[in-house]
Amino acid sequence: MKSRLRSMETENGQSLVELAVSITLLMILLAGTIDLGRAFFTWLALRDAAQEGASYGSIIPPSIGLTCNPASPAPICLRVWDNLGDVVNDPNNDIIITIGIIDHPCLGNTVQVDVDYPNFPLTMPFLGTILGSQTIPIHATINDTILTPICP
Repeated sequence: MKSRLRSMETENGQSLVELAVSITLLMILLAGTIDLGRAFFTWLALRDAAQEGASYGSIIPPSIGLTCNPASPAPICLRVWDNLGDVVNDPNNDIIITIGIIDHPCLGNTVQVDVDYPNFPLTMPFLGTILGSQTIPIHATINDTILTPICP
């Protein structure tokens, strides 16, 4: 009888320690899952915005490739920024848009729209410690065939 009481006395805090370790690991996994979901949602939004810009560029192609500048934006850049307004706080300054023309801006060639979000913020500080930075880069590229104009 005494040996049974001693064994119960020595294991008093074991369950509490196991609970603390388990909850800590589960919370880290949950936080990582939430940040991964946010990053995936943002990537989908970048891809959709790049698709919108490429669709516009396939109908009205720019004459040359360009990097978007908020001071003098091209129409394709405005389309991309408009689509990112609900996802990114300040798309004009946080997002880098590069538009390229493969070959010549003529029927059958390709317009390429690259959208970069170089500093996507992570919400959990612990993940930033593991990755070495509190931000991660997200990139989306879309190529679309130029539909107009027909070149001579």
